[in-house]
Amino acid sequence: MSDRNTNKTMNIVDVTYAQTGASVNTDSLGMREMQQRVFAKRDAQHLLIKAPPASGKSRALMFVALDKLYNQGRKKVIVAVPERSIGASFSTTKLIANGFFADWEVKPEHNLCTPGSSAGKVDALIDFLNGPDATLVCTHATLRFAFERLTPDAFNGTVLAIDEFHHVSADTENSRLGALLRDVMAGSDVHIVAMTGSYFRGDSVPVLAAQDEAKFTAVTFNYYDQLNGYQHLKSLGIGHHFYQGRYTEAIDEVLNLDKKTILHIPNVNSGESTKDKLEEVGFIIDEIGEVLDTEEDTGIIRIRRTDTGQVLRVADLVDDTDQKKRADTLHYLATVASKERDAADIILALGMAKEGFDWPFAEHALTVGYRASLTEIIQIIGRVTRDSPGKSHAQFTNLIAEPDAAQSEVTVSVNNMLKAITASLLMEQVLAQNLEFKTKRSGDDPAEPGTLKINGFKEPSTERVRQIVETDLNDLKANILQDDSFARAAAGHVDPETTNKVLIPKIIRERYPDLDESQIEELRQQVVVDSVIKNGEIREVGDKRFVRMAEKFVNIDDININLIDSVNPFQRAFEVMSKSVTPSVLRIIEGAIAATRVDISEEEAVALWPKIQQWVKVNGRRPDRSSDDPTEKHYAEVLLFLQRRKQQRDAQQRVESAEVAE
Repeated sequence: MSDRNTNKTMNIVDVTYAQTGASVNTDSLGMREMQQRVFAKRDAQHLLIKAPPASGKSRALMFVALDKLYNQGRKKVIVAVPERSIGASFSTTKLIANGFFADWEVKPEHNLCTPGSSAGKVDALIDFLNGPDATLVCTHATLRFAFERLTPDAFNGTVLAIDEFHHVSADTENSRLGALLRDVMAGSDVHIVAMTGSYFRGDSVPVLAAQDEAKFTAVTFNYYDQLNGYQHLKSLGIGHHFYQGRYTEAIDEVLNLDKKTILHIPNVNSGESTKDKLEEVGFIIDEIGEVLDTEEDTGIIRIRRTDTGQVLRVADLVDDTDQKKRADTLHYLATVASKERDAADIILALGMAKEGFDWPFAEHALTVGYRASLTEIIQIIGRVTRDSPGKSHAQFTNLIAEPDAAQSEVTVSVNNMLKAITASLLMEQVLAQNLEFKTKRSGDDPAEPGTLKINGFKEPSTERVRQIVETDLNDLKANILQDDSFARAAAGHVDPETTNKVLIPKIIRERYPDLDESQIEELRQQVVVDSVIKNGEIREVGDKRFVRMAEKFVNIDDININLIDSVNPFQRAFEVMSKSVTPSVLRIIEGAIAATRVDISEEEAVALWPKIQQWVKVNGRRPDRSSDDPTEKHYAEVLLFLQRRKQQRDAQQRVESAEVAE
């Protein structure tokens, strides 16, 4: 494989962890750190577990469910998973041997994640509810279909565990699972344990309505907790590689054959796809080397590398023309490759090998094309962040098409680039260590470890705001970064204070309509401070700490909320692109962003008016719409907006005056 154009590959995120072993070591009950946190909340009626892939959510559920069966008077446990393959995570597990008081047992007839008709599985679930046994595993679909034949009170005395909870949506018109959850919570005494390895839904629809979310006790175990406590994995990188033309001609620039790799080719409906997925796989195989044979019993393709002569074992999960062959390959990956390092080297996939897929040895997730779903990105990254002997670094690389002025879809391409990079910036937030922010009371008010004190900062004053900060901050950041107006804001085409004081509060109001203005301001400050600090570089010089903000280092002891509000927390997205593409491509991007009109709200215009007045005073003239400076151009547009609004109000007043005179 060649290494041409490697300067175009840039990691936005490079994180190194301490390898403390804390997250994988177990206590006297056989529980990892995350499971201990969950078990401490076992008495909650509705429990929401947010934790990364491989942190042990399935076993955490077993511990809690068994306690509810033995000690809390519950009679039944139903575990619902999104697809059959994930059901194996909840099969019979010996827990007594490691110190727990009971084993987790699922009888074969109550494992409904096996081949068979949906009608038969629904009958089995209903029979289970009326029978003597305690535990059952089924798919989300089976649960939904069964609910159509049941009333909510059929779940009295039951623990309902929903895995991959981000499949639920508060949009009950389009999510039958969301409607089921709402109805069963209202119509029975059900206990719910909800689990998710993602921190946000890809479509920006909240998982729960605000009034339902308030009923859940949340336990959050973040990526930093998980990865910092590993034994083998030391670092994680998230980056992008830009290409022009067809991706198949650029794949050799990023496919490292020395790394265990999962390569996801683009969806056939995307702009990156050649529309012939089998031909794309063939091209990738040719880039690797010479095909020796395909194993009859596993479907594994053996390929001799062109460069070194080494024989690689490649699994093709894209070709679905032979269902038996693909089933054999999946079985081999699940039973052999998940345990033996040399059993597979590269997996080629399209829609598979994401959620719930377990290949601990995977080091590199190479994904072609922009992924609109943040949930999908989290799931793909999660495939390579499992701790495994011999794996010290994990890497996610997104191969993305550069915009081309000759193409008609320039704006779409630019937006895709921006959103892919801002998604990585969000991942940087998720991967960083959490800090607690407090108000600085005086100059000699010291901060404890893990705490940052800020002049003028408003701490959460209500339990509701504290709960959002503790468990929902990343979801809120995802909402903000997916908002269309942030493409322009991220590229520095919107004043930082407008971004922080107008756009962000607007999105907070929409997501949390139950908050008043003082709560919105507290949450706004938390989002902005957390984002700016986590995107900043912190250095220690002697006994002082400095954080880099707006291209300069500031003594952490001197930080105030006004200084932080003057920084665009997401401008790094544009800075990354500036360093990663050629000047001609950068001009195309800037032009496309500038041409994208963002409707100016009266709230934004009023907030900017003092700044425009100051700009006029400093420059001795009005801002010009044709200026090359994006800030001046935006000020000119806001000024025109204010003039039009004044003209409209004057005209309305004249009409009203005339009516009074008559």
